[in-house]
Amino acid sequence: MPTWLRKQFKKAYFEKNYNEIKLLNQCWFYYLRKKQLIDVKKT
Repeated sequence: MPTWLRKQFKKAYFEKNYNEIKLLNQCWFYYLRKKQLIDVKKT
């Protein structure tokens, strides 16, 4: 997980900003799916 995203998660959890946590979680899973698709295309 990128450092900038980890910092955003920590801040959102500390502030109990559930909408932000949900958004960041969606971003993270989008990033993972995109990365997996790129890895599959390389092989």
